[in-house]
Amino acid sequence: MASIPSGGAVLTEPLDHKQQNYTTALTSLAVLYFMNGFITCLNDTLVPFFKKGFTLTYSESSLVQFYFFLTYGIMSFPAGKIIERTGYKNGMMMGLLVSAFGAFLFVPASIFHQYYIFLAALFVLAIGVVLLQVASNPYITILGPAKTASSRLTLIQAVGSIGTTIAPIFGAYFILSRLQESTSSSDAVRYPYIGIGCLLVLIALVVAFLKLPNLKPSSNVDTVSYTNTNLFSFRNLNFGTIGIFVYVGAEVSVGTFLTNYIADTLNIPVDQANTYVAFYWGSMLVGRLVGSWVLRSVKPSAVLTICATMATILILVSVNSAGSLAVWSMIAVGLCNSVMFAIIFSLSVQGVGKFTTQASGILSTAIAGGAIVSFSQGYVKDHATWLIAFMIPVVCYAYLVFYGVNGYKSNINQNEL
Repeated sequence: MASIPSGGAVLTEPLDHKQQNYTTALTSLAVLYFMNGFITCLNDTLVPFFKKGFTLTYSESSLVQFYFFLTYGIMSFPAGKIIERTGYKNGMMMGLLVSAFGAFLFVPASIFHQYYIFLAALFVLAIGVVLLQVASNPYITILGPAKTASSRLTLIQAVGSIGTTIAPIFGAYFILSRLQESTSSSDAVRYPYIGIGCLLVLIALVVAFLKLPNLKPSSNVDTVSYTNTNLFSFRNLNFGTIGIFVYVGAEVSVGTFLTNYIADTLNIPVDQANTYVAFYWGSMLVGRLVGSWVLRSVKPSAVLTICATMATILILVSVNSAGSLAVWSMIAVGLCNSVMFAIIFSLSVQGVGKFTTQASGILSTAIAGGAIVSFSQGYVKDHATWLIAFMIPVVCYAYLVFYGVNGYKSNINQNEL
């Protein structure tokens, strides 16, 4: 998560990249992306665990993702204001500590064995993740030449994919292996999240002592002169906001229900099915490593079009087949997802000049698509088949084909990516 995206920024004074060594900063950001990926993807394990433990419908169990990603819609703009005041480093530390507090809230939730307390804990955890995302993504784009920002962001996201790959295996072994106990106890999630909370606090302390470039975003710089003064005058941003909404929605929705889908398709236990999810997120790791190289020479919009088209085809193949073909076709969607966010984000903010920070806030808010789309698919699955339910992400990817072909084009006279 998901490799989850967020804001951008403009600096008061441009950096001289030739005189800067960003190894320490980028390494610390890679660690943050790993934790973000791990935490976000572990939600995919919580969905089947809570579904069994609290006897929930698919839509009710998808509230795990709903409340987690709804936070982006609520907190992105406030988080941006906080980062403007505190700077990127302090914002990242704050995000780590808030996330740790949310993880520790799993203790009372497990003691009382109440679903709504878990949802509240996830909401707090997600607030910290939003702060981390709003601080770290634009920081990555600043720490190096602008022309390689998409490639650099994709590469760091690849590290996050290591976290998303490990999370399903971790969840299957430590959480879903105790699924039979879930109806009377939620102890299986208590200790893993205590460990996550402690690790987040430790990382926050390390970041506090690191000497990172102390930068703050500024919305006062206008690098391009436009006759347009309205943020919503930019066609590529308007369509790109919808693009982020449907992309995150599709990625999260497929990952959320993949465990149950595989369990039903192969008729195997949920804990065994969950191990397959590691391949879904692992393929995103491979795709991002390759994509960071490909995007240096291939037009991003063309890559987006191809990836979105393939994702659409793979889902249609999966839901219209059976057995291993159905499973591996759906898993392969992860490979298609790998570079989509970095491309959509960079195409969306291209040429917006002084509106970059505001545009980033809008795009961050659109991540709430992870809440809306996953809940919608869960609701449809409660009343129909997997084939019908997976038509929701198909529609999402179809929109991204449009964005890659035409929607990314700006109505402002500028060089295209």
